[in-house]
Amino acid sequence: MSLDLDTARTIIAGTRAHAAGAGFKPMTVVVLDAGGHVVAVEREDGSSMKRFEIGFGKAYGALSLGMGSRSIMGRAEQQPYFIAAVTSAVGGSMVPVPGGVLVRDGGGALLGAVGVTGDTSDNDEAAAVAGIEGAGLTAQAD
Repeated sequence: MSLDLDTARTIIAGTRAHAAGAGFKPMTVVVLDAGGHVVAVEREDGSSMKRFEIGFGKAYGALSLGMGSRSIMGRAEQQPYFIAAVTSAVGGSMVPVPGGVLVRDGGGALLGAVGVTGDTSDNDEAAAVAGIEGAGLTAQAD
């Protein structure tokens, strides 16, 4: 199974619905396939500039290290030189704060990642998890 456009749109819709229902600030949602390619993006009205790059960096970092961006933040706190080196190695496309969540199928196979930005990092992550799970997939936030 791959993360196709229809599934990506379902994830985005669920993410945005969760965020709206919780009263979060305007969101930008980036969905990447397992190879790090953009499948779909939506930027809500009122989102500040550079939110695509932040959402992409959260998702791309999660794919690059095989862990959710919450875990990457923990690594950054413990091993800042390692995270700085990895960020450089991936061309600067890594944002080590919550909001980058891996997407897995029911069997555990990696399908891609979702990066959400716009509110607090914890709220971004909660919205991403809701969108992924709402699409019938498994979210790996850590």
